[in-house]
Amino acid sequence: MDSSDLYGSVIDDRIIPEIGYLVYRECTPNWIIKQTLKTFNYWDITYVTQGRARYTIDGINYDLTTGDLLCSPPGITREAKTWPDNLMHCFAVNFSLKSFEEGKPAVLPMPLVSHIGYREDIIQLFNELVFTWINPQPLYTFKVRALFMLILHRFMETALYNINSTVNDSRIQKVLRFIATHYPEKITVKDMANLCNLDSIYFGALFKRETGMTLLKYLAKTRIKYAENFLKSGEFRVNEVAARCGYSDIYHFYSHFKDICGVAPSSCIPRKIKH
Repeated sequence: MDSSDLYGSVIDDRIIPEIGYLVYRECTPNWIIKQTLKTFNYWDITYVTQGRARYTIDGINYDLTTGDLLCSPPGITREAKTWPDNLMHCFAVNFSLKSFEEGKPAVLPMPLVSHIGYREDIIQLFNELVFTWINPQPLYTFKVRALFMLILHRFMETALYNINSTVNDSRIQKVLRFIATHYPEKITVKDMANLCNLDSIYFGALFKRETGMTLLKYLAKTRIKYAENFLKSGEFRVNEVAARCGYSDIYHFYSHFKDICGVAPSSCIPRKIKH
């Protein structure tokens, strides 16, 4: 599934970043990036976690504060300073981008400046990234790249689509893990509320707040995603997949599948298996 399936617009996710510089910066009163006529030949991401700073990009001033994200592409000129009475703390990464598609430029479709707020989950990822970067172990480059890709994903979904795929509440995380392995079973709001030791009404509201959908909608999407994978394998018939995914009513399964995937279940079966 590509990004267009999730968000309705096409974003090239066949890119890979290569970090050249990474730091958690606690600015001193005299910290500056000096003005230069030389353009930068790398991407730069600066995520402000505290304080203020003024960046001048190609002659235009941008005042950044806590929760702001600067994503500057190659080919720009830049200078910066912080405010002595409100020193900036930030994570800063310089990196190059490569595309898997030969001859195609690698582009990160981010606004130059966006406000995503103070995000604990992103900061935790950055802390792990910095620790891995400064304490290299065998194969650490794989982990560095994976962590940074997670950070970029969080930045893009937050800055571009104003969505949050991260569930922070540990009780809801417990329910999601339960559903991932017990999805064919009968699962009710009351069952999951009991799993969390919560009142059913409060649990329902909490689940929707954390996931953006009701429990039953989430359960249906999970079942249909598994069903889609089973059908694409070509090993099972539609009625077999419906039963495997917790549907006793084949018409109910067809309805959910069409609503969620936009196509009939049979269209997902490889052609050679249909005959």
